[in-house]
Amino acid sequence: MFTIEHDFDATVITLVDEGRPHLEEDVTIQAFEDCVTIQQLDARQDVVQKITLSLTQMRDLAAALDLPEGVYQVRPAGEG
Repeated sequence: MFTIEHDFDATVITLVDEGRPHLEEDVTIQAFEDCVTIQQLDARQDVVQKITLSLTQMRDLAAALDLPEGVYQVRPAGEG
């Protein structure tokens, strides 16, 4: 299950783990104009872990999800 909310400066997506038997903490993704943050509570340490991705890193991650093992470089359309 997931939720999507549109705040003033970001789109916020929350991923809720509904799997069994071991559930992970919710993951919150915030998409800003210049970066994307991913946050998840580390219950063992009672601290929120945060990762910040540039838009270029996010683009590369999206492209990588459907590719086989290897090294790649994403280039703008029309660039050889």
